[in-house]
Amino acid sequence: MTCRTAILALVLCSALTTPALAETVYVRAGHLVDPEAGKVLDDRLIRITDGRVAAVTPWSPPADSAPVIDWSAFWVLPGLIDAHVHLADVEQSSNVAEPLLHSPEEIAYIGARNARVTLLAGFTTVHDVGSFRGLADVELRNAINRGDVPGPRISAIGAYITIPGGGGEVTGLAPDVTLPADMRMGVAATPAEVELKVNYLFQHGADSIKLIATGAVLAEGTEPGQQEMSEEMMVAAVRTAQSRGSWVTAHAHGAAGIKSAMRAGVRGIEHASLIDDEGIAMAKAKGVYLDMDIYDGDYIAEVGRRDGWPEAMLRKNDETTEAQRRGFAKAVKAGVKLPFGTDAGVYPHGLNARQFKYMVRYGMTPMQAIQSATTVAAEFLGMSKDVGALSPGHWADMIAVSRDPLADITVLETVDHVMKGGTVVR
Repeated sequence: MTCRTAILALVLCSALTTPALAETVYVRAGHLVDPEAGKVLDDRLIRITDGRVAAVTPWSPPADSAPVIDWSAFWVLPGLIDAHVHLADVEQSSNVAEPLLHSPEEIAYIGARNARVTLLAGFTTVHDVGSFRGLADVELRNAINRGDVPGPRISAIGAYITIPGGGGEVTGLAPDVTLPADMRMGVAATPAEVELKVNYLFQHGADSIKLIATGAVLAEGTEPGQQEMSEEMMVAAVRTAQSRGSWVTAHAHGAAGIKSAMRAGVRGIEHASLIDDEGIAMAKAKGVYLDMDIYDGDYIAEVGRRDGWPEAMLRKNDETTEAQRRGFAKAVKAGVKLPFGTDAGVYPHGLNARQFKYMVRYGMTPMQAIQSATTVAAEFLGMSKDVGALSPGHWADMIAVSRDPLADITVLETVDHVMKGGTVVR
């Protein structure tokens, strides 16, 4: 090797190993809502380096005279988190066969559209808890992470783990209709099959696992109060997920199924509609999160009746909606951990923030409701180091609204500005 060649090699090596100069962005926040401290800090300067918060200080012009994003007239919050959405799927309709009418390719485009709408509504992180097309949420997450399409940060489950004909299947079809394989990716009938399916999902990119422990409101032929998955099957799922450093949440409406899932070791319960006092006390004692979607029952009742949804769905919705809200109010009083989760996809994406006023109506303070969609949801998803707050080290995901959300929580239904990773997207 000549001397000149050696020098060139050293230069190239240095270029590959030396980090690029850090990009710095500044935001002036007129009123910074800090969910970690539970208070509002007036007139703050947020310094952002390489997409993450580097410092939060009282306002003064940056020493380097760099441009400042001026949100001094706004209330600034961390980007919101919805811990229960279905982005990569069609929205609920009166047709039980609707999922069969859309190809995987079409679902990909639908998911991209839903992701963009969700991000612009101020939800910069979501837990996508399932699509009928297996791994559609994983691929959407990957596309967003690559920068192919705009959308929130996604924690994905890959596919529902459900019993044959259970609440996670497309049901209500003629007996001779054969479902595509990707719509039955998580179907399991024994603990051994559950272990195989859970391992398969992790091997193909799932972040966590969702079990369908009981019947569902919106699945024909299943009943919300009926436990479908045995405790042994749920234990197998939890054990397998833990061996991979991950965790499990369980769709569970009925009181018995909720308690069985908690005994099995799940981290969270989705819906918890018919939870009893014993279940609430168990959730508190075990530190289990109750992810209760207390808004969409009103949407189902109104739109479902208007559009002729199946009568069984409407009946089940009527039987669970108010019961769920009573349970939510009790859980708030008991100090149970309650992340913000809405079941978006049952109702149109982008309307997620409508749930805030219901959470306040049923016992939370506005600050608690904000914390449910920031610090609490981030903790639930295991993402507290990255999202849910605007202290140093977190991604610079934030929203700005024109009025005080602590005085009127409904202001979060119409956000003025959205930033993700230090880039303004609205």
